[in-house]
Amino acid sequence: MKNGKVTVGITPGDGNGIGYEVIIKSLADARILSSFTPVIYGSSKIFGFYRKLIHNIDQMDTNVISSARDAHDKRLNIVNCLPDNIFVEPGQSTPESAKSAIRSLEAAVADLQNGTIDVLVTGPINKRAMVNEGFGYTGHTEYLQHHFNVPDIAMLMVSDILKVSVVTGHIPLKEVVATLSKEKILSKLRLLKASLERDFGIDSPKIAVLGLNPHCGDGGLLGEEEEKIIKPAVEEATREGISAFGPYSPDGFFGLGNYGRFDATLAMYHDQGLAPFKALAFERGVNYTAGLPIVRTSPDHGTAYEVAGRDEADPRSMMHSIYTAIDIFKSRQRYDALHAGKMRK
Repeated sequence: MKNGKVTVGITPGDGNGIGYEVIIKSLADARILSSFTPVIYGSSKIFGFYRKLIHNIDQMDTNVISSARDAHDKRLNIVNCLPDNIFVEPGQSTPESAKSAIRSLEAAVADLQNGTIDVLVTGPINKRAMVNEGFGYTGHTEYLQHHFNVPDIAMLMVSDILKVSVVTGHIPLKEVVATLSKEKILSKLRLLKASLERDFGIDSPKIAVLGLNPHCGDGGLLGEEEEKIIKPAVEEATREGISAFGPYSPDGFFGLGNYGRFDATLAMYHDQGLAPFKALAFERGVNYTAGLPIVRTSPDHGTAYEVAGRDEADPRSMMHSIYTAIDIFKSRQRYDALHAGKMRK
């Protein structure tokens, strides 16, 4: 922290998507500079390009720097980490935009590791395009897990009405069953409990666990994973002191609003959790990576090439991502100070 304010590192992601636009719209009100210090990793040239396409925004005070160490706490800082001859093609997936997304991420993570910035907010990327350009990961989550050397992480979708995590993330649906195990579910439940307590200040959090098969397998008629894997994991978690419940059939669970009775919900695979989450909280949803030693959030949407460069992108998810990262950072400080005091006693 600098001058009592959290320094927020922000990567635009794919420069041909809506990343720059939602960042500009999120930071347009100069009053936000009183609460945190933004540092954007990308290109001042691209920033200026999108800034001119957006209407109804007053003058923005920017500070172009070569290092986050030079960030001004009362200006919008841009770390120029891309080539000067960078070319913008809104709405197009190009090798150049993928390479730029990789460079921005690498620069921001390096500063996150050395403590120059406090938290990281990542803009939307084109995963396939980045992999084609040598990015060896299926997404931000896997990249950060590797670079911070942690054995497991949990994708946690956050909003004001629900929190949803997943056991299996960015893998093909046909591989879910083979990947699912009692230990994998237990690991996610442990991460969720720890995150809900430290990152969100929730005492003794209650976690709902979803089934895998329709109607939770109908007693084995439609599948045995509930009886052989999921229930044993819930029972073991309970013995460990984790308030886990289930498995619940996903259709009725979300359709009847039962998620409101719990502090978080653990789904078995990506779309089982993210489809209902985005249906219920898309505009204000935040993707948070639980289990990392640092704080990273991102909007819950993609590059949205179809509206890039048209001043139509909705910035609310980006805004929530920024403020959620700040809230989690401060929650960790309070939690750690409290528990350090208890240990001294």
